[in-house]
Amino acid sequence: MALGDLMESRFSQSQSSFVTAVSNHHYPNNSQYVNVVTQDVLVNDNRDRDSYRDRDSSNESVVGVQSSNNNRDRDRDKDREDSETVASTTSYAVGNGNGVVNGIAATSMAYLPQNIVLSELRHDAFEACTPSGPAESGLVSKWRPKDRMKTGCVALVLCLNISVDPPDVIKISPCARMECWIDPFSMAPQKALETIGKTLSFQYERWQPKAKYKIQLDPTVEEVKKLCNTCRKYAKSERVLFHYNGHGVPKPTANGEIWFFNRSYTQYIPLPISELDSWLKTPSIYVFDCSAAGMIVNAFIELQDWTPSSSSGSTSRDCILLAACEAHETLPQSHEFPADVFTSCLTTPIKIALRWFCTRSLLHESLDYSLIDRIPGRQTDRKTLLGELNWIFTAITDTIAWNVLPHDLFQRLFRQDLLVASLFRNFLLAERIMRSANCSPVSYPMLPSTHQHHMWDAWDMAAEICLSQLPTLLEDPNAEFQPSPFFTEQLTAFEVWLDHGSEFKKPPEQLPIVLQVLLSQCHRFRALVLLGRFLDMGQWAVDLALSVGIFPYVLKLLQTTTPELRQILVFIWTKILALDKSCQVDLVKDGGHTYFIRFLDSVEAYPEQRAMAAFVLTVIVDGHRKGQEACIEANLIHVCLKHLQGGAALNDTQTEPLFLQWLCLCLGKLWEDFTEAQIIGLQANASTVFSLLLSEPQPEVRASAVFALGTLLDVGFDSSRDVGDDERDDDEKVGAEIGIVKSLLTVVSDGSPLVRAELAVALARFAFGHNRHLKSIAAAYWKPQSNSVLSSLPFTVRSSVSGYTTPNQYSQIGPLSRVGGDSQSAPRDGRVSSSSPLATSGIMHGSPLSDDSSQHSDPGVLNDCVTNGVVNQTKPRQLDNALYSQCVSAMCTLAKDPSPRISGLGRRVLSIIGIEQVVTKSAKSTTGVRVGESSTAVNSLAGLARSSSWFDMNGGHPLSTFRTPPVSPPRPSYLTGLGGMRRVCSLEFRPNLLDSGLADPILGSPAVPGSSERSFLPQSTIYNWSCSHFSKPLLTGADGTEEIQARREEREKFALEHITKCQHSSGSNLHNPIARWDTKFETGAKTALLQPFSPIVVAADEGECIRIWNYEEATLLNSFSNHEYPDKGISKLCMINELDDSLLLVASSDGSVRIWKDYTSRGKQKLVTAFSSIHGHRPGVRSVSAVVDWQQQSGYMYASGEISSTMVWDLDKEQLLSSIHLASDCSVSTLAASQVHVGQYAAGFVDGSVRLYDIRTPDGLVCVTRPHTRRVERVGGIERVVGIGFQPGLDPAKIVSASQAGDIQFLDIRNQRDAYLTIDAHRGSLTALAIHRHAPLIASGSAKQLIKVFNLEGEQLGTIRYSPTFMAQKIGSVSCLAFHPYQILLAAGAADACVSIYADEISPPR
Repeated sequence: MALGDLMESRFSQSQSSFVTAVSNHHYPNNSQYVNVVTQDVLVNDNRDRDSYRDRDSSNESVVGVQSSNNNRDRDRDKDREDSETVASTTSYAVGNGNGVVNGIAATSMAYLPQNIVLSELRHDAFEACTPSGPAESGLVSKWRPKDRMKTGCVALVLCLNISVDPPDVIKISPCARMECWIDPFSMAPQKALETIGKTLSFQYERWQPKAKYKIQLDPTVEEVKKLCNTCRKYAKSERVLFHYNGHGVPKPTANGEIWFFNRSYTQYIPLPISELDSWLKTPSIYVFDCSAAGMIVNAFIELQDWTPSSSSGSTSRDCILLAACEAHETLPQSHEFPADVFTSCLTTPIKIALRWFCTRSLLHESLDYSLIDRIPGRQTDRKTLLGELNWIFTAITDTIAWNVLPHDLFQRLFRQDLLVASLFRNFLLAERIMRSANCSPVSYPMLPSTHQHHMWDAWDMAAEICLSQLPTLLEDPNAEFQPSPFFTEQLTAFEVWLDHGSEFKKPPEQLPIVLQVLLSQCHRFRALVLLGRFLDMGQWAVDLALSVGIFPYVLKLLQTTTPELRQILVFIWTKILALDKSCQVDLVKDGGHTYFIRFLDSVEAYPEQRAMAAFVLTVIVDGHRKGQEACIEANLIHVCLKHLQGGAALNDTQTEPLFLQWLCLCLGKLWEDFTEAQIIGLQANASTVFSLLLSEPQPEVRASAVFALGTLLDVGFDSSRDVGDDERDDDEKVGAEIGIVKSLLTVVSDGSPLVRAELAVALARFAFGHNRHLKSIAAAYWKPQSNSVLSSLPFTVRSSVSGYTTPNQYSQIGPLSRVGGDSQSAPRDGRVSSSSPLATSGIMHGSPLSDDSSQHSDPGVLNDCVTNGVVNQTKPRQLDNALYSQCVSAMCTLAKDPSPRISGLGRRVLSIIGIEQVVTKSAKSTTGVRVGESSTAVNSLAGLARSSSWFDMNGGHPLSTFRTPPVSPPRPSYLTGLGGMRRVCSLEFRPNLLDSGLADPILGSPAVPGSSERSFLPQSTIYNWSCSHFSKPLLTGADGTEEIQARREEREKFALEHITKCQHSSGSNLHNPIARWDTKFETGAKTALLQPFSPIVVAADEGECIRIWNYEEATLLNSFSNHEYPDKGISKLCMINELDDSLLLVASSDGSVRIWKDYTSRGKQKLVTAFSSIHGHRPGVRSVSAVVDWQQQSGYMYASGEISSTMVWDLDKEQLLSSIHLASDCSVSTLAASQVHVGQYAAGFVDGSVRLYDIRTPDGLVCVTRPHTRRVERVGGIERVVGIGFQPGLDPAKIVSASQAGDIQFLDIRNQRDAYLTIDAHRGSLTALAIHRHAPLIASGSAKQLIKVFNLEGEQLGTIRYSPTFMAQKIGSVSCLAFHPYQILLAAGAADACVSIYADEISPPR
């Protein structure tokens, strides 16, 4: 049994809602639109919920939380199959190129994709904020008692003077006589006094058995002074309790004096409270059981008020007072009470409570009071009647205190000192009982009134149930004691609160009772389950539970071996550690880590639960050396690696991504900055295990694997010891580092910023450890080469000397020049040396400096990498030069990343190896070349300059080596082929970095390469990001899912209605202008997009400024720049997740893709993700000219351009799915993905050819045709395909294509090679083409200021020439066209920066 039937029944509802919440790719649809009936095939989108249900039926565990990416890929593959099923089995009447739908359900499945991408936790605000993991201080540690304290000594002072009444007391008859439940007149006075003293001592010992007890009976002032001094001396800094019984002396005076005796007992001697306090000192607690005891408290408060001010600098004294009554009150004399009723409440609460209750209950006639003294059992044994009563009493008084007292006061009085806590619990009872006798006990600090709290009713009921059993139990020793239903009922009350409560309602008052219930085996499981549910409500709930005092209980439970508690305990500890990291110390001290290692290694637990155990262990070892050492001893490294190896195997279907992620993070944290653990990891071949995980589908797993590999690199590898000490170890270590770095370099172009951020952090560690070698490699980038070797390095340096401007281009594969005079000499002829550092920098797959063909090169070139360089005893062992050059290349790529956060990290890494970025104004281009067109795909950043880095403080290179080399007037050969002065990013050399502030902290100790420098290394964020998963609710669905569901259904309904209208529309009136927007773009509107469910148009210009406009209200909603880099150029705008919270995909001409959320709110737009979609380029090509398109059905984005393949990106996995070879020497000029058929896309080429691809076929290419060149005789590239798209309907091979020459071709590409219809739309001036997704309409735009609209039969339906203005001026040269996906609306952008919107009807239905 996993977590038992109880949890199964309790959570059946929440479990199903939970699955709904976390499965990001499906909605639990019961709407009529999603069930698809196609001939005999029923495809139901609820299938993945059934698969969850199947699993749930076998798994009764609730704490086994499904992670958000569980079963994702399998589910999505089903989606793809389903849409194919629909496409292939629905009978469509395809006539005249227009598909007429037979069933609305089929339309729904084909046209309304169910998947959502980029909506995970990591996409929420990756750029905006740095996550924080479990905290170590602040809010969280408030729950810890400030200082645990103990009452070490107890002074009992009894002034009874038996048989002599004090002069100020007039006693009634019969009168209260009992002291400590002894009648003092039942024996000789002296013997009675001694017996009472011993009994009182015995009663106190029940609450604090380890304290030292000292008794003074009827003492003099001197004896009291001696007693106080002795107690303080014995207790040292512990608390002393002073108990004063003044029943035989006068009341305290108004000045706060209490009375004692002279030696002969002929006089009462006063003692001021100030003197008593000076003897007893602090910390102390006083109990005053006498009439008018409030006088003493008042005097003490006055004393407290002036004492701190008179003694310089002394802090507030830790003194606590408990007094029997107010200053004007006399102790009750009624014979139903003992004379020391206050002391009885404090020391024998159960006895007095039951006696007092009996007089007021229906039992008072039937129950003999003497039976109360014979209640069977021990107070410490909860299975007996007395023990259970005591347990219930403790739970109730704790609960009242926790609900009534302020947090800090509760902690101080009820959690700091066991004896003080017991006394205050009993004080609450004293207030209840004594108030019934018109007496009000007083305390300092004062407590709110509690005598009427409703929990006392629960006590009365529990007392009555127990007492009703009492006669039977006493008569029959074999009678079985029936436990009270109190705890069961309180747990049910707590459960009711859990069903309806929240953070914003009153906290559950039963929380302290849940704590007490953990002590009982019979209730423990249920209590833990409910506690787990409560902790899952949020960090506020964890904080509340910890402040009640849950921590020591759940810590102790880790010593149990009960199997059914394991899963819920792991869950509870997950929740605690997600809030408060400081608990790691307690866990290691108590050996709790072994509990979680055993659980992690147990195969019967579900992977999601084992992921929690891995999380707990990760927090235990995070920055805690003792934790790291303890876990290494417990063999955690091998346990984790064993399961990681199982996860990397293809046949293991059980491996949960969340589990893999936390195994990686656990190991990464375990050996972070801990050499011993790193060595164990390397010996266990950990780097190979992690390198296999770098291609996992989940970005979190990949990022965690990169983190673990990065922390395996020993940052202090160079200076900590003499290399000669252990040659072999270092050789092994060098080999291991080579393997690690090679693995890391494979993810430099990963699609997820999360992964690339971790790569930057790992490379920074590597750069720190291999600083000098990387610096010398970097220096080669900036060493001038002979003019024959002008090559394609992306950095162009412009130095100005006496008016000349010299673009010095430096070779990508130039000879090595070592800073510091190495013996290796450079070849003089400028040819590439095979041993040069940059010789193989282009070999890495996806390297920014590689050309496209390198992606198919033999990776074996990298394997032979170890060189036999001379080992310098004080420097790091040199790895091979090719690897260093690849690292520098990767660092440069990261420094130019489309994500601002990654590029910032990349620049920090470059600064470690002495390269500093200097951004200056770009020179304006005098030719028509686009900004920043240079030889690489990643040319979007300003230059990088060499500098003396703050890491070089102990390196010994003079600063002059970092200045520019002497520049002679330019040679003509330098400028050949540049076509005038190209617009470049200028670079400046900065002589050093001292003025940047970075070096300042190190200047004081230049020789120490220690932690001060290390603090400059960029810090990993994946661990903190991942921790936030566990601090969010895991057992319940996210809020608002019903709202999201309702909105989705409403949109689907809207879309389906309008799709049907579109399919039957002629579009003959599509020339009615309804809006005109002057975008104010300097370079004209380059691309535009209409939002599907709101009257919004998005437009962008060549400079990548994006503007969003509401065309119904004619208001600008937002305007922002896509990025701040110098190279600008927009390629495409796409809408992602259009049926849900839509995202805006913005593709730049350089291949960078950035995806925005909240883009319609002014200034609120957030970058969701960013990556470079194109790697490499064709040799000799300056610009990538990227073209992209998005396919919602599959979650794929297709990208191509001046490269020899199409990159297919899976945006859900944020991973390059495949690179499909174009099978053409020409480059792609336009791209269109089918919105119906998964994996299909069409590409138009610059030579006029059209190709259809399907990524599911072996080579990708389906068929080729070249419709445009046959019709165009002229040369000069005018046959270039300008627009392409799939015709409406479900036919996968019907395509419309348009060339710059002005002809539009209608192709049925699978059935016939030639076009079945050709329109000569615009002679030599066609600039834009748009095809409606559902209506039989296409539109084409011309540079000659007109737009034509056609149907699919080639008939021209209309021409648009004029703007919708009063003067009806002509429209500008058309630059872009876009149809609304579900309405007959056309947006047209023009070179004059105006965007006009045209409709079929004057007021289109919203």
